[in-house]
Amino acid sequence: MKKNFFSIFFIAILCFSNSYASFERGYADLVDKLLPSVVSIATTQIVERQASPIPELPEGHPFNDMFKDFFGNQMPKRENLTGLGSGFIISDEGYVVTNNHVISGADEITVIFNNGLDEVAATLVGTDPKTDIAVLKIDPSNLNIQHVNWGNSEISRVGDIVLAIGNPLGLGGTVTSGIISSINRDIGGGPYVDFIQTDAPINRGNSGGPLFNLDGEVIGINSMIISQTGGSVGLGFSIPSKTAKLIVDQIISFGQAKRGWLGVQIQDLTQEFSDSLGYDSTDGAFVASVEPNSPAAAANIQAGDIIIEFDGKPISSFKDLPKVVAETDIGKEVLVKVWRNGAMTDVTVIIDELNEGVQVASNEGLYLKDLDVTLAELDNETKQSMGIDMKTQGVLVKDVGLKNQSLRSMDIIIQVSSEKIDSLNSFEKIVQDSLKLKRDKLLLRVIREGNEFWLINPFVVE
Repeated sequence: MKKNFFSIFFIAILCFSNSYASFERGYADLVDKLLPSVVSIATTQIVERQASPIPELPEGHPFNDMFKDFFGNQMPKRENLTGLGSGFIISDEGYVVTNNHVISGADEITVIFNNGLDEVAATLVGTDPKTDIAVLKIDPSNLNIQHVNWGNSEISRVGDIVLAIGNPLGLGGTVTSGIISSINRDIGGGPYVDFIQTDAPINRGNSGGPLFNLDGEVIGINSMIISQTGGSVGLGFSIPSKTAKLIVDQIISFGQAKRGWLGVQIQDLTQEFSDSLGYDSTDGAFVASVEPNSPAAAANIQAGDIIIEFDGKPISSFKDLPKVVAETDIGKEVLVKVWRNGAMTDVTVIIDELNEGVQVASNEGLYLKDLDVTLAELDNETKQSMGIDMKTQGVLVKDVGLKNQSLRSMDIIIQVSSEKIDSLNSFEKIVQDSLKLKRDKLLLRVIREGNEFWLINPFVVE
């Protein structure tokens, strides 16, 4: 008996010693296996700018037409905008995952391998701006490529050790480590992503790179940081692999993401709402309205209902519902539990496909820190209410911060210099391009209270 006890004790000590020795070595063995699968993404965008800006003169000045004729006929100047980011290979066929914002607007995309020798052109398979995911394709011929595997972000816990590998500040093959600081983090990145928060140092250029667990599996795509300086302060955010893998598979299969559609407008269930309805909780999503000819309408979901469970998943907040609906397979029959008139009711809904081409911007809009304004898409209802031509294209100024002294709420921006605006994406792209070119202001064509004019809007200087 004693002999067996000492044998077990000896084996336990040996295992502990081996584990301790492995810990002392750090993550070098694991990193050696992962590095060949992580790549740097270099992009080039060709833009045309006027060689000289049109001088700014008051509206109606007699020299305005002369300056427009003179400067407007000058040949535009072609400039190359370059960008750097990260990505990772997910298959032997050469599929590469990165962030949409890394390759947005690029005319050329190059994938650079960690060995520093191989550089290959990449083609864009598809993107999903809503989740900031893009998929590229490279020709694997004559390349010894290695791919990584997806992990299950659902079983990740706060405190788990993670590794981030990428191309921060152009320094490819950089490895940083940390822990998961929080999960299911809502930082205003859209209704379809609850981020993993990590304190593993992430900087500009890490975007699109993988976040690994200690099994060498990808549990997130590093996408955002929160920092007043632009550098790492230990607040990095990654798209969970559960969301990312679903979107990536759809992009590879269909060229785009396909999302489920229920067809309800929802809002937060406040304590006041609950009290007035006689509902003894604030958990759930309050149905403000139901869209005609939608799956919800066909299933007799009604305005005033409280959705508390969808397809077996509890809805704790109204923000939970868009994500679980979007991730539901098209055509699936789903059981929805609703609270109505003081009682629980089960409703069966057949989920349809969301046609995002006709969706309007979210209530929150798009906030641009560099202009200190919140913008929204210009929809037909707004055009009609403001009495402007239905053919007008532009973006609506919803809110103006104290740092912006040029724009006003309800202004409509229809043009920036010589470029016309047709969406939030086009305006945001022009802003980012101008910042890259180190411009300090924008020349905006604006409609205000039915009057159309030009104004100068400086960028915010911190």
